[in-house]
Amino acid sequence: MKITSKILYVGVTSVVMLAASCSKDPKSTGLEYMPDMYRSPSYEVYTNNPNFPDSLTMQAPVKGTIPRNYTFFNYPSSNEGYEAAGRDVKNPLPLTEQNVSEGKRQYEIYCVHCHGASGQGDGSIVALGKFPPPPSYSKGNSSRGGSMRDLTDGKIFHTITYGINLMGSHASQINPEDRWRIVMYIHQLQNDNKPVASITTTTDSTKVKP
Repeated sequence: MKITSKILYVGVTSVVMLAASCSKDPKSTGLEYMPDMYRSPSYEVYTNNPNFPDSLTMQAPVKGTIPRNYTFFNYPSSNEGYEAAGRDVKNPLPLTEQNVSEGKRQYEIYCVHCHGASGQGDGSIVALGKFPPPPSYSKGNSSRGGSMRDLTDGKIFHTITYGINLMGSHASQINPEDRWRIVMYIHQLQNDNKPVASITTTTDSTKVKP
């Protein structure tokens, strides 16, 4: 009799606990006898959070702070900044086969659809006839004056970073190192897709430093 009572008690208790742990809220943990310490209350990014005056979970960075490993490019998005970068900025990465090869790979991801495989401004988007072709890298004139063949390291990097005319900024898509590698490959396109002089076979592990 006692054994039957115990079994019945355990069964009823289990059913009650199971029912109490169920919830229509998929994020609810239900009732827990000893909740795990690692499970802390969480808030949605844009919903009410009582811990902050503006009720937003995602807060803006503290004023004056910069991201870790942030690379400075102290030239504004303006004609003056473009010209200054063209005059002063040089590619900090060594000219190696590895860097040029990676620059080509990045170019084929982000640039070829407008500028074309050989840099003639005949990419697949231009072929649709809805956008004017960008100037060729090996002939013609750029929209800011001068030949595209003569664009310098700084001008190309500035354009990738900020954009120009119909071309938008690619800074959020391409990190600074890969931008510099694309610059190297564009110089090869300016040279009618011939390898740029003084290229080396040294394996590159150089990082762009702020």
